[in-house]
Amino acid sequence: MDCIKMVVTMNPCPCGFYPDMNRCTCTPGDINRYLGKISQPFLDRMDLCVHVEPLSYEELKENRGESTSAQMRRAVQKAQKLQQERYQGQKIRFNSELSVKEVQEYCHLTREAEQLLAQAFAQLKLSARAYHGIIKTARTIADLEGAELIGSAHISEAVCLRSADKKIWRL
Repeated sequence: MDCIKMVVTMNPCPCGFYPDMNRCTCTPGDINRYLGKISQPFLDRMDLCVHVEPLSYEELKENRGESTSAQMRRAVQKAQKLQQERYQGQKIRFNSELSVKEVQEYCHLTREAEQLLAQAFAQLKLSARAYHGIIKTARTIADLEGAELIGSAHISEAVCLRSADKKIWRL
């Protein structure tokens, strides 16, 4: 299966500061017009949407003991190795390439994770595309932790990563 992956970045408004209304100089109409250039069907195809908050000088300066790039790289490589082993003999390399049938075959959820996903599906009015995207993202999060089953924490994180755009497109 040929899959095209894309990373997209954008400012949330013409001046770049929305939703920080203390700094944003745009009118609500400006923001709506700007955000209206991105269609909801296009957004529905985005499995990960992360809003990055600006850091203060103090936050940039302090060392909070978070993961280094090298540590993150090792975790990603370990997850990729798990996926290579899982999909050995298939035309699949990564979780993102799974078809609907393959999601059912390879992405097993705990009962609690299934309940959380059902609740998110109903409350967020998710599409089938979003539903399967959340499961594939949760499978990757579980792989990063070395977990065989997808748990509720994995689903919760995947839903949050999927829903971050709602904060921007809520006008």
